[in-house]
Amino acid sequence: MNARVSLNPVLEKDVLDSLVLEGHNLEYRAGRARECFTLGPLSVRLELGQLVAILGPNGAGKTTLLRLLAGFLKPNPGKVLRPSGAASVAYLSQSEPLPEEFSVLELVSLGRLPHQGLWMSPSRADRLCVENALERTDTLRFAERKVGSLSGGERQRVSLARALAQEPQFLLLDEPTNHLDLSHQQDLLALLEREAEGGLGVVMVLHDLNLSSRAKRILLLEGGKLVQDGPPLEVLTPEILEPVYGLKLERLMSSSGGVVLAPRVG
Repeated sequence: MNARVSLNPVLEKDVLDSLVLEGHNLEYRAGRARECFTLGPLSVRLELGQLVAILGPNGAGKTTLLRLLAGFLKPNPGKVLRPSGAASVAYLSQSEPLPEEFSVLELVSLGRLPHQGLWMSPSRADRLCVENALERTDTLRFAERKVGSLSGGERQRVSLARALAQEPQFLLLDEPTNHLDLSHQQDLLALLEREAEGGLGVVMVLHDLNLSSRAKRILLLEGGKLVQDGPPLEVLTPEILEPVYGLKLERLMSSSGGVVLAPRVG
């Protein structure tokens, strides 16, 4: 997973004074004839301080929607509006390799590039932002280590630190828990919960239905359409999920009030 700076010129034309990220009547088509994938039309409004999970089966359009909101794909038709500022949205992809020869400090410092001129040296404010991002992700203790020496969970947190150093209003993550063990998944989600509680808008694509129960809001996609938008207790039900995923489910409530879903046996 790697942080990328969203500087799409399409988005730069359409900015908002209010701190929301919106997609209006978004549509996107890829491929040809029978193999064509179509997303939308759909509209979403994302606000600061929310932890939002995007769910759906393979091919539902989850990553496509995330990349449209980040500005790496252009809707046709439709429009994406975001807060003003070149660094207001940070996008973390699951597929791009990190430069293994960089130190953690060097990698996280790249998050400051949207705030610097091409040949400017980092300012004191830049250095403080980087240090703050390292502290928030518990990666300051290995700032001098090479990225190539990090474990999978450590790399995820370093990627997140790089995005936070950008000082975005919205953080978009594509399957951030992919390839992590159960302990590191929980650690990462706890970190994202803290960031949302601190005012950051966090939107993540997930495959794991049970992990999504920690979000405050779920967007459920099927066949490129938004079929549900609501809190976990309303969306994570067998009645809603069974026709989308094509299997029978049982729902249990954990002692902490969370939702646990499992395939029905027999």
